[in-house]
Amino acid sequence: MKKYVLRRLLMMIPLLLGISLLSFVIMQLAPGDPVTIKASSNSHIDPSYIEKLRQSYGLNDPLMIQYWHWLKRICTLDFGNCFGDNRPVLTVIVERLPATFLLSGLSLLLLFVLAVPLGVAAAYYQNSWLDRFVSVFTFGGYSIPSYWLAFNLMLFFCVYLNLLPISGMMSTEADFFPWYQKIGDLMSHLLLPLFVTTFSGLASVSQYARSSMLEVIRQDYIRTARAKGLSETQVIFKHALRNALIPIVTLVGLSLPGLIGGSFIIETIFAWPGLGQLGLQAVFTHDYPLVMGIGIITAFLTLTGNLLADLVYAWLDPRIRYD
Repeated sequence: MKKYVLRRLLMMIPLLLGISLLSFVIMQLAPGDPVTIKASSNSHIDPSYIEKLRQSYGLNDPLMIQYWHWLKRICTLDFGNCFGDNRPVLTVIVERLPATFLLSGLSLLLLFVLAVPLGVAAAYYQNSWLDRFVSVFTFGGYSIPSYWLAFNLMLFFCVYLNLLPISGMMSTEADFFPWYQKIGDLMSHLLLPLFVTTFSGLASVSQYARSSMLEVIRQDYIRTARAKGLSETQVIFKHALRNALIPIVTLVGLSLPGLIGGSFIIETIFAWPGLGQLGLQAVFTHDYPLVMGIGIITAFLTLTGNLLADLVYAWLDPRIRYD
């Protein structure tokens, strides 16, 4: 197992290099650059100043030279400075991490805590009213776009009823609140984006859990366990559920990058100050170092999530071994 883990970690190096190179080239192919965007806001800007900016940013260098300079800095964990405010990329990312971890972490936790039991129950009570409810809920969840749901919830709860704040993470006067009122203010801002991000994935994961459970409970070893006189609780939770969770582990591993990337659309709609909103702003302003910093961290988490999923496979199913 140790050799397998070491081999997978070493394989991450060329994969990350390939992903970073592809991301860099795609960003460069986009029309415009940071200097052009800055110059467009001021028609009287001196062309010589624009050229100095391009030179200071290294934008006049060939693409491979720019990538090589970026790659050398990454080896020392130096992600460079943002083009917008010249602050270190890593500092900007770290500032946005708490908001992203709070929203995406709670959403991921609620998603699997609610969806897996719902899917397992629907599979166990197949063709019952619960199974039909899950099926209808699944099709409804698939068909409702998250941005449409977000706008309608904002319109109903924030505009018509005026019960919840419409955007942001904290109120402007929150610095003067006592600690318990700050927590309440944070929860009121968190409620709608958390509901939308959780609901958008709840339908798919619950259906995935239902299909996996249905496949497992039809196996011969489940009938054998029942024939041996084991209780339904032992059959379902000790024998069936453990094997049904194996495909769901893949979803958990692939959901890990969401803890960093967050939801670009939802964070932008609710003005949630996380990395998703930051990444979208960086793309629009062609802030190459910031986009590359977020991209390389997300790619690393994706590869790490796949590795963790493979290790959990071996823990759930003793037949799986990595030699």
